[in-house]
Parts: sequence; C-alpha cells; structure tokens
Amino acid sequence: MRYPITALCAAIGAALSLVHYFGHEIEPIYILFYCLSVPAWFYPIWGTNNVNPVILYTLTILSWAVIGYVVDRFTVRRRSRY
Repeated sequence: MRYPITALCAAIGAALSLVHYFGHEIEPIYILFYCLSVPAWFYPIWGTNNVNPVILYTLTILSWAVIGYVVDRFTVRRRSRY
C-alpha cells in the first residue's frame, strides 16, 4: 500500500462518524466526536444552527484523510533523507 497512514486515518474518521451516527444520543460518544472531529469545531461558524450530518461526516473523514496524507508525505521525505 502506497499511503498506509492515509488509509488508517480515513478509517478512523469513518469509524468516528459511524459511531456518532448510531450513538449520538449518548453523551460520551457525542463529546468524543466533537473533540476529535476538526470540521465540527468550525462548522457552526459557517453554517446556521441546523447541522447537516452528511456534510459533517464527509468533512470529518476527509480531514482525517488529509491528516494521514500529511503524515505519509513527511515520513517519505524523512526516509529519503536517511
């Protein structure tokens, strides 16, 4: 696999979104999602009080994938240096 950390982080984002979708009425899961989802921090700034969960979950998965991609790029650059 060319970008293993990207895939792992995207899977974490997907699992986080899936767990929140099925357990959003449980307060610890609700807090966990809003602590680990970067778009959830900024979503109220752009939108209204009505949060579209599909957009929020998609942005969560994409943000985790971008974080993984950045980690993959830094590890490739570091390995090529040594």
